[in-house]
Amino acid sequence: MIDKNIVEQVVTEAIAGTDIFIVEIRVTSDNMVTVELDSMSGLDIDTCARITRTIEGVIDREVEDYDLEVGSAGLTAPFKVPAQYVKNIGNDIEVLTRDGRKMTGRLADVSGNDFTIEISRKVREPGAKRPSIVTEPVTMSMDNVKKACYLIDFR
Repeated sequence: MIDKNIVEQVVTEAIAGTDIFIVEIRVTSDNMVTVELDSMSGLDIDTCARITRTIEGVIDREVEDYDLEVGSAGLTAPFKVPAQYVKNIGNDIEVLTRDGRKMTGRLADVSGNDFTIEISRKVREPGAKRPSIVTEPVTMSMDNVKKACYLIDFR
């Protein structure tokens, strides 16, 4: 079986000096190796191909047969690492907390393991004819999040 630590080391060396970061590396018992990457500036197919060639240059297919897939984290895939939160500062995200609450708002800040989203809601002020929109910051820990992902809005 392919050693996940070796794959991680090769990928880490291949992306050194770039803004690319590892989202996830999976190695199954039948030697299916999946490397999921992301970048602050976007990830193109040429970069994925270069990293694939680097891995194949280190892990010999003649010694151990394996399937390799190197790609970028999907646009609608849930965030798995803090760098994905940082990448999406200023974007709308959807958060499902471990206690079942669902929130939608603009990701305003990331600090360590905590992040802040700005949630907008309508509030009717006494004496006002129409409700006004109020934005409230909500700070939470990434540990309390079941799922967080970029919110695609087709409006």
